[in-house]
Amino acid sequence: MASPTLPRTNEFSIGKIRFGGNSPFFLIAGPCVIESEAHATAIAERLAAIAAEAGVSLIFKASYDKANRSSLDSYRGPGLAPGLQILRRIKAHTGLPILTDVHDVSHVAPAAEVCDVLQIPAFLSRQTDLLLAVGRSGRVANIKKGQFLSPWDIANAAAKVASTGNRKIILTERGASFGYNNLVVDMRSFPVMRKFGFPVVFDVTHSVQLPGGAGNSSGGQPEFIEPLARAGVAAGVDGVFLEVHDNPSQALSDGTNALALDRLPALLARLARLAALVHDWDNVPAATPPNGGGRDPGAKVAATGAPKIERRKGPRARVV
Repeated sequence: MASPTLPRTNEFSIGKIRFGGNSPFFLIAGPCVIESEAHATAIAERLAAIAAEAGVSLIFKASYDKANRSSLDSYRGPGLAPGLQILRRIKAHTGLPILTDVHDVSHVAPAAEVCDVLQIPAFLSRQTDLLLAVGRSGRVANIKKGQFLSPWDIANAAAKVASTGNRKIILTERGASFGYNNLVVDMRSFPVMRKFGFPVVFDVTHSVQLPGGAGNSSGGQPEFIEPLARAGVAAGVDGVFLEVHDNPSQALSDGTNALALDRLPALLARLARLAALVHDWDNVPAATPPNGGGRDPGAKVAATGAPKIERRKGPRARVV
């Protein structure tokens, strides 16, 4: 019997890449925003080589427009039409599946003509019309859990997409607001979100962001990318999301929380090894408990040591 904490999830594919069920660990990676065609193409080529070396399936991510920048003066990207043309050419050149985020219902149809995965930004994860439009597009929907949502509340967003008949859904954790200008990741969110029946991704680099922490832009703590990534993979996520840049200090968006591209090979190799170990654990038959199922006399658990779970109707579960 497989581990009860990591139930099987809905299965689907993009080309040769399989998602859900017992599918292999995968990576979503790329620059936050398209800075130029040459830059985005060079990063896509390098990412493809790194992922192939690690034996990890890759989805290339880049945004044609960042509509939720902190400041009016911040760079947003090349825009819908030119940005999609760049992504189309990168897809043709590399053969990689493409993910981009959509902020407006009117962008969904043209983006779906080019991209394999349409991403619902965290701030828009309750926008019904946008969720329904992405569902009706037939493309894979990557729903980022809003910083203001509990893990169980993301089930409502998934239900909106699934109501269109499209169950090709990925749920992504990107941290929860923890006071002003700070985010924290609750590792319990991964098994909670996975119980809704969809693959779960950990957006590591946005989880180390300090929203608005630099005044007119966001700050970040990239030194915590690796320990958080390891923890998420150990907790059983299906894939990780990493924004990468060849020179983060010069990036036009989210450079303060991006992973330097030259650090990815070693990190991805370690994550792939850890993911394989977790996958093996979750598919090993459960061992017979000691003493025929009774409590191990050597185990000492304080009366208040383990939290109780208060069950509610529907998907909610609250630790008390």
